[in-house]
Amino acid sequence: MSLKEEQIKRGEFSFLTENSKASTNLANHFYYYLKPLMPRSVQLGLRRMLVAIKRKKYRDIWPIDERAGKQPDGWVGWPEDKRFALVLTHDVDTGPGQKKLPGLVSIEGELGFKASYNFVPERYKVSAALRKEIEERGFEIGLHGLKHDGKLFRNRRIFLRRAVRINDYMKKWRIQGFRSPAMHHNLKWILELDIKYDASTFDTDPFEPKPEGCGTIFPFWVEGNSLGEGYVELPYTLPQDFTLFVLMKERNINIWKRKLDWIAEKGGMALLNTHPDYMNFDGKKLDKEEYPVRYYKDFLSYVKDRYDGQYWHVLPRDIARFWKENMVEKRTED
Repeated sequence: MSLKEEQIKRGEFSFLTENSKASTNLANHFYYYLKPLMPRSVQLGLRRMLVAIKRKKYRDIWPIDERAGKQPDGWVGWPEDKRFALVLTHDVDTGPGQKKLPGLVSIEGELGFKASYNFVPERYKVSAALRKEIEERGFEIGLHGLKHDGKLFRNRRIFLRRAVRINDYMKKWRIQGFRSPAMHHNLKWILELDIKYDASTFDTDPFEPKPEGCGTIFPFWVEGNSLGEGYVELPYTLPQDFTLFVLMKERNINIWKRKLDWIAEKGGMALLNTHPDYMNFDGKKLDKEEYPVRYYKDFLSYVKDRYDGQYWHVLPRDIARFWKENMVEKRTED
């Protein structure tokens, strides 16, 4: 499905007026301008108040928007006749978060899962040894922006300047995927990146700085211009851990389970994005921005126990390749 076709469909799902979008963009710029001046506790307090308001306002489209379950035109089904697809991703926002990766990789490996780990190359020193170890264990490395400062999409000039360095890292690290910090995105601008897939969108998430969802629990194709090829867009379809456990202060994984069950029913892609930065591994008293890693372990166990043999579990690069080959190239040939 081309970007043009998907944009038409996304219009059906939009819950923001043009004035609302303009107000949201202005508020985002104002927030990121003041953010360095605000204590972290103030930032969290403001975000929690806003989330509480939005949770009531958008309860009809979050965590589930029924319209997003529609299968794309020409849908061929998942490989091996699997019921749904499962993709696990992690954004490593900070240096301390990077230090938690060995424990997280071990948990996934022991339970028989694999994931992608997305690093911010110019916010902290990314360990080459750790990247190598992760790849050798069959996991995937991706890029999570460049600096994580909220400025990547501020204007076209900044984006193009940073795109050069992003592409340098993509080539140097021999990776295929990108995700923008804070899910800021402009799908047309992202065509400037040398990627096979992007993962900077979501089916429905009114709590994000750029809250317009793409309205689907399936991947979709972003058509390239005359100078280059397009890419596959992989929206996350399960709520982010920071939203659930830090902002909403949920104390169980019931929302994850409910959404996963719905995605399985619709035959879509269950793509989860979590952050090791907010996971507590040692069982000690939780920091104000932490949650027990057992929540993530409970989710993996739930998937494994309830849906054993029913899901196609692959890395983002694998699902992107499948989508391009089966939903883009074959469709073009036909």
